[in-house]
Parts: sequence; C-alpha cells; structure tokens
Amino acid sequence: MTIDTGNTGFMLLCSSLVMLMTPGLAFFYGGLVGRKNVLAIMIQSFVSMGWTTVLWYAFGYSLCFSGDVYGIIGNFDMAFLRSVDLMSPSPINDGIPLIVFVAYQMMFAIITPALITGAFANRVTFKAYMLFLTGWLVFVYFPFVHMIWGGGILQQWGVLDFAGGVVVHNIAGIAALASVLFVGKRKVLDKGPHSIPLVALGTGLLWFGWYGFNAGSEFRVDSITAVAFLNTDLAASFAAIVWLLMDWMTSRKPKFLGLLTGAVAGLATITPAAGFVSPTSAVIIGMISGVVCYYAVALKNKLQWDDALDVWGVHGVGGFLGIILLGVFASTSFNPAGTDGLLMGNSSFFFKQVAAVLLSSAWAFVFTYGMLWLINKFVTVRVEDQSEVDGLDSSLHGEAAYLEAE
Repeated sequence: MTIDTGNTGFMLLCSSLVMLMTPGLAFFYGGLVGRKNVLAIMIQSFVSMGWTTVLWYAFGYSLCFSGDVYGIIGNFDMAFLRSVDLMSPSPINDGIPLIVFVAYQMMFAIITPALITGAFANRVTFKAYMLFLTGWLVFVYFPFVHMIWGGGILQQWGVLDFAGGVVVHNIAGIAALASVLFVGKRKVLDKGPHSIPLVALGTGLLWFGWYGFNAGSEFRVDSITAVAFLNTDLAASFAAIVWLLMDWMTSRKPKFLGLLTGAVAGLATITPAAGFVSPTSAVIIGMISGVVCYYAVALKNKLQWDDALDVWGVHGVGGFLGIILLGVFASTSFNPAGTDGLLMGNSSFFFKQVAAVLLSSAWAFVFTYGMLWLINKFVTVRVEDQSEVDGLDSSLHGEAAYLEAE
C-alpha cells in the first residue's frame, strides 16, 4: 500500500473536526437548559466520547464494517481491531490507512447518540443513560451504519446517504421522539435557555466541525469534496436566515436563538445530500429545511411533546427531509459516482430513499422505546421528583456549574 499523504492528512484533520462537534453539542445543549442542569446535559455528550470509543474499539467497528449477516449487521472478525496494521488500506480509498478510516467513523459514532440527549434533558438518571447509550449503539446505530455504509442491504439496494441523513440525524431524532414519549414531561418548569452565548459557541463549533463531517465523507480531496463543503455552508446559511425571518414575523423580534437553531436544521438537512447535489439545490434544500423544521417544532409545541431541546424537529425531521430531497435533487453532473434524482427522471431512486427513511424511522422508534422499557425494568430511567426540583447537577453528580444559586 502506498500512502497518499495529502488525503491522509486531510482525513486526520476531518476526524479532528468531527470530534470537536461533540464538545460543541455539549455547549449547545448546555446553554439551552437552566443553570441547575448544565453539567448533567453536558456530561452526556462528553461521556459518549469515552464510552463509545471503548465500544467502537471492542466490537463496534467490526459490527459496522466487517463481514455481513443477512445484510443487517457485520460480524466480530475485526473485534479489538484484529488484523488492522499499518499497511491495511481503507475500504473507500486504498491510499489512506485503515486506521484513519476507523478513527473517522468513530467520531460519527460518538456524536450520534449524544444528539438524542437533548430530548430528555433534566429527567433521566445517569445509570439509565449509560445503559441506553450502549444498547442504542448496538441495536440501532451499528446496524444502520452497516446497512448503508458497510455493504449491507440498503447500500446494495442503491440507497445513498453522503454523510449521515439516516445514519446520524434521522435515527437520532426519531429516537429522541420515542424517548420523550416514554419518559414523559418534565414536572419542574425549566428556566432555560440560561446562556444563549453558550448556545452560540456550541453552534459555531458544530458548524465548523460540520465541514469535516460532510466534506470529509468524500474521503479524498477532489472537486466533490469542495462541493460538499460549499453546500454545507449554503444550506446552513439559508436555513438560518429563513428561520430568523419566520421567527421575526411571528414574534415581531429577530431572535438570535432562532438564527442558531435554523443553522443547525440546515446543517442536518444537507448532510445526506452534500456531495450529491448542486449548490443551487443546496440553497433550495436549506430554505425548505428552515420552513419545515420551524413548523415541526411548532407542531411539537402544539402537541405538547416535551422534546426539551427540539431534537426531533431539527435532527429527526431534518434528516428525514434531507434523505427525501436527495431523492429529488441528486445529480450525476455534480457527482458521477452518485445517481440522478426525481427531477432528472429517476423516480425509482426517489422511492428507494423514501422507503429507506421510513424503515429507519420505524426501526429507531420501536427499538428505542423497547430499550427504554427494558432498561426501566432493571434501572429506574426517570429521576425522582425531588431531583428535578434540586437540579440534576447537584442531585446526580454532586457538582455545580455556577457558584451562585439560581
């Protein structure tokens, strides 16, 4: 194997950028909750950096990318990175060492379950979360990585997902909805967001890291990498402005939090399509995302689902929408290795995308709800009422984010 140092260096940089997204998510969520629950929500992201890495090394990578069992999951042939050495080539680009591919994909595995935590903020025990994190990776995340990126049944069928519309955002967002419906509403009214500047910091880190998330998914440096990079920024920017304008019209004031939320919605929605569509299509996708995700959050509020930090409306709906819009706007003129979408006359690809995202939504919902039900039989999922009153920082972790009382 001859190492392509340029591409390898680029992928190491992208891996670092995606890693940075998880602390960014922690800041984003931390700013949105009240002062008594900042550390409790942030640790759920940071602990994924540790525990998901352990699972990924032990068997996660192997289940995703080694072998095949009925097109749904891999096997344990590469558990503990068995047979991985300095000369093992990456499965996507043989000029890049496999160890780089392992690291890059690990960063995706770390942030995906962390996304879910915003939905059940302030009301889940840490023990239950650790069991949930483990089970969700094994029964939801790892199978979909294999099915779409690891040679499984959906990849064989022709489903495309450039950087994680199904694999990351849709399944995390739908899992968030299942979690909300299982755990129930908060009994103590949260006083968040306690720090919009913290949310802005988190958004900035997420947006910055997303270039590694999307552009890095080409796994080499070429013109498609550049298109994915540009499309990422275009969709995020247009979605942010659309959300800001809609918020402005509704509340008569331009809300900074709306701008930030819209940007994340645009980023989530463009993710599956970033390297398969034109910049003009990315602009349209961003604008549609700003409108649809805004109304999804409004619907959630009307139905009184206590999705504390709008994970379903932003990531679940955004990922769902992005996969379908990829089916509409995909163009081989911007990625010859992709396919044409509905607008180019390829209706079969469009319907494959729709079927895939319906399957992923159903799978994520059922498995997540079932896992929480099972975990609750052994470990109490919901915190005690007094813990909600006191705040989870002190009641669960014995720490405080701020010295002064709320």
